[in-house]
Amino acid sequence: MPMLVPVPTLTQAEDTVLSRVPDEYRHYFNGRTPVPFTKRHWEFPGTSASVPLARAFLDTCAAGRESDFRYVFSLLGTELATNAIRHSRSGEEGQTFVLRVTRSGNGLTLVCRDNGCPVRADDGEAEEGVPLSPAPLEGEHLTTEHGRGLALVDSFATTWGDNGHPSIRKVWFHLAFDLTGSSWPAA
Repeated sequence: MPMLVPVPTLTQAEDTVLSRVPDEYRHYFNGRTPVPFTKRHWEFPGTSASVPLARAFLDTCAAGRESDFRYVFSLLGTELATNAIRHSRSGEEGQTFVLRVTRSGNGLTLVCRDNGCPVRADDGEAEEGVPLSPAPLEGEHLTTEHGRGLALVDSFATTWGDNGHPSIRKVWFHLAFDLTGSSWPAA
């Protein structure tokens, strides 16, 4: 069984990001067992400062579940949020991305909607609707700091995919409460 690293709580500096959240929505980020919900979403600024807030949102959505489920859900969702910031127009000044969580009887589904592929500097063309695919986690790739996000989603999510649209991309994954279809317990 893999060793779990605790999901960090918001630090004092990151708490200033939370100060922009209206009081009636603070429970989306408190890490406690959530008010029962079927769907919950939040629009985040497309900056790296939003990642801890996104992690708190995801951790709260999964609160009340087993620690492995909560950890994997927050890990995979944070990977999608980071990808939205790093690899789409959502990471450009003034842009945003949205995380939408849907609870079903057997698990949680997360959809990360970003603002699409950035215009490539070399030829000025936007990358057309090429479906995402993970890079294989082999050899040296296992120890790199970057480029493992979709491979983690592919390995640990029950199912996942994307809409393939270059202008507004939606990458999603479903994680079964019992981690069925996930390689997490085998990792």
